[in-house]
Amino acid sequence: MIGYITIGTNDLERATSFYDVIFNEMGAAKAFDTDRLSAWSFGEGKPLFTVTKPFDESEATVGNGGMVALTTSSQESVDKLHTKALELGATSEGGPYLKGKNFYVGYFRDLDGNKLNFHCYI
Repeated sequence: MIGYITIGTNDLERATSFYDVIFNEMGAAKAFDTDRLSAWSFGEGKPLFTVTKPFDESEATVGNGGMVALTTSSQESVDKLHTKALELGATSEGGPYLKGKNFYVGYFRDLDGNKLNFHCYI
């Protein structure tokens, strides 16, 4: 149902460097780059993740209540990726921790303030 996810950035080079590391850890490959955006692929038939300078050339801002959730394979993977994101300059928004009976999650904000999480079901 979802073809791609796009988040905004005010510094494309910095954002691309951040997500290159994160998505390499997750096994994604760079799909393409332009002077305005970078995109990563998680495999054929799966949504692309795209980071872009806003088309209207205004400042990129974060959405209140918006979040991108990135599925991982294990608690160890959530821990590793959450730690890696923080090492790269992201800020923690909570976790990693078990939420409910079987939802393990670590929330963070990327370098532009976009909220994301790594999660798995256990």
